[in-house]
Amino acid sequence: MRRVLVIATMLAVLFAGCGRKKRVRVAPPPAPAPTVTAGSTEEGIASWYGHPYHGRPAANGEIYDMEKLTAAHRTLPLGTWVRVESLENHKTVDVRINDRGPFHEGRVIDLSHAAAKAIDMIGPGTARVRLEVISLPAAAGPALFAVQVGAFRDKSNAERLRHEMEVKYGAARLVLRPGDPPLWRVLVGSEPTQAGAGSLRERIKSDGGSNGAAFVVRVDS
Repeated sequence: MRRVLVIATMLAVLFAGCGRKKRVRVAPPPAPAPTVTAGSTEEGIASWYGHPYHGRPAANGEIYDMEKLTAAHRTLPLGTWVRVESLENHKTVDVRINDRGPFHEGRVIDLSHAAAKAIDMIGPGTARVRLEVISLPAAAGPALFAVQVGAFRDKSNAERLRHEMEVKYGAARLVLRPGDPPLWRVLVGSEPTQAGAGSLRERIKSDGGSNGAAFVVRVDS
């Protein structure tokens, strides 16, 4: 009788163990990158630029005129209208994005001379600002993003870095910024989201693949 009880107890434990389902922890999917829409905002440091870029082609192909209300931004579609508010004096100016930049850590927009003058930023050179997207171009096209790892006046130096990046990360290209002298930008990757390009940027920086700053930028056709 005692032996029967022991066997019954063992069988109960065995079946109870078989009945339990092993819990598998599933990592939550990554949050989607925020979509830029009219009303989207951003805060950071603004700077301004004039000479020697005045009179040279901007990223959208038009000739940059520092006395028009335009600006450079790294990721907003070209043709986007943005309201820039100085958080120091609360003056505002509306600008059209027609160029790429600024390529300095911590800065979010490069204003034309006229736009900087409108919010009293000429003297100090920089100001903390709040950006609000007023409108986006009707035909912005599908977004692609890359990581800018360098900009060179000497094309051979740019080509050397491009080749190094291509070997390590699979895709890299040169983008010409016309001027006298011209500037050769080195872009790595081609990601459909800013988040994807941001992950690539962190990988490049952790690998030591960029001697200086690396920036996520929109790839323009």
